[in-house]
Amino acid sequence: MARLHEHKGKELLREFKIPTPKGILASSPEEVFNAVKEIASPVVIKAQIWATGRAGLGGIQFAQTPDEAKSASRKIFGLKVNDFEVTQVLVEAQIKIKQEFYAGIIIDDAAKSPVMIFSSMGGTGIEEIAAKHPEKVGKLKIDIITGFKDFQARDLIRKTGISGRLQMQLADVLVKLWKVAKKYEARSAEINPLVLTEEGQVMAADCRIAVDDYAVFRHPELGIDIARELNRPPSELDKIAYDVEKNDYRGTFYFIQMEEGFQKGEGYVGFHGAGGGGSMMSMDAVVAQGFKLANFTDTSGNPPASKVYRAAKIILSQQNIDAYFGSGSGVASQEQYHSARGLVKAFREENLSIPAVIRLGGNSEDLAIDILENYTKDLPAPVEGFKKDDSAFSCAERLKELVDNYKGNGKPEKQFTKPIAEKPYSFETITGTITYDHAACADCESKICIEKCVPEILKLENDVPVLAISKDEAKAGKCIECLACEVECIFHGNKGAYIDLPIAGLEEYLEKVA
Repeated sequence: MARLHEHKGKELLREFKIPTPKGILASSPEEVFNAVKEIASPVVIKAQIWATGRAGLGGIQFAQTPDEAKSASRKIFGLKVNDFEVTQVLVEAQIKIKQEFYAGIIIDDAAKSPVMIFSSMGGTGIEEIAAKHPEKVGKLKIDIITGFKDFQARDLIRKTGISGRLQMQLADVLVKLWKVAKKYEARSAEINPLVLTEEGQVMAADCRIAVDDYAVFRHPELGIDIARELNRPPSELDKIAYDVEKNDYRGTFYFIQMEEGFQKGEGYVGFHGAGGGGSMMSMDAVVAQGFKLANFTDTSGNPPASKVYRAAKIILSQQNIDAYFGSGSGVASQEQYHSARGLVKAFREENLSIPAVIRLGGNSEDLAIDILENYTKDLPAPVEGFKKDDSAFSCAERLKELVDNYKGNGKPEKQFTKPIAEKPYSFETITGTITYDHAACADCESKICIEKCVPEILKLENDVPVLAISKDEAKAGKCIECLACEVECIFHGNKGAYIDLPIAGLEEYLEKVA
């Protein structure tokens, strides 16, 4: 789930007229000082991090004056909680609380519906409250077609012992909270505590909203960098990889950096899995050989070769890894030669200078291993392929042998430069651009690109390859980015094909870390 910070969640609540304390987001003690002057009342200063129990960790401070607030905020800025460093605080007017409640909507997977929960007792631990005081908690499954109505809200609140004007005030908030959750496709939307002030106003004192991962692309206004729940802020590579995933629906690509800042020779491996269970087993195998994992990556669900290529490029962009290990379940129902060609293109562009062991178990594994090994023989570092009958543990043992015996320095001997076509013929694909240099193609005897094109969308015209379909059809997906034309052309043609598959932000990242 993609969690929102409290200040962002309260923006959504205010959009639907749910009252919140007057608040201002601040990024420095000086901004805190100015915020308190504007609020013109005693304040509470809250660390904006994805963590519970902020008060006990020093992430919430109270102040009466701008100077007090400025001083108190210095205790919060730079505070680290679960690897999150506090860089922003929410400065809010203190409120006088008469009574606390809990209101929340969660997606109940078992019930296959949203569930509204209300408790006449607020505070932490709604589960504990429900267990100890079941009469204080009400729940109602929401029909997503008819929605959540005012009479349902009032009935839910009445069952917890609340009546009269307060019941109507609380019901109004619950109905509006449902509208927030529905519009922003929240997996959960909680107000805790929902309070009654001494002045008689019902107000959201705190909130937690988490948006469904698969809905984030529909809500760019939320400013979510990466739709995953992490125990730390996302790294630059996490963000770059997530852009690849969200912009290409074909298959799965999951990447997460597990370590940064390590040195060459410390035994960190770039890990490339295929399928959750098989990947976990394969990670255990690598760790059992004394290696450490720089990242976790999964390309499964029949991804195109282009997606595997981008995954490999991102894995290899991690500085100072000592090896590359690819292994999954070994029984994946996907054509492994697509993965092999994606890896070959990435390894060749990077002039691979660290040992790699790839277990390509699954459909067409013999062809996949033939492509992988034969088309990487001229690289500085060894690349070996294995089948599904080769266990992940034996493959990890082989990687250890290769690393121990490898004499290279782990740095590419030359940098890849994109070829420039003398007579270019180009067309766009879903995520890239394919160019054939017809000057080179005219002298090619094999015309291997026609033979190896998996979707069979090429033809010869005047003895050079061109599309047998329209360019619009190729861009719409009839070109599946199998990479066969480029990879096969290198070894069996005249090196006239090149597929440009940009990875947004990667070049800039590499310039920064170089």
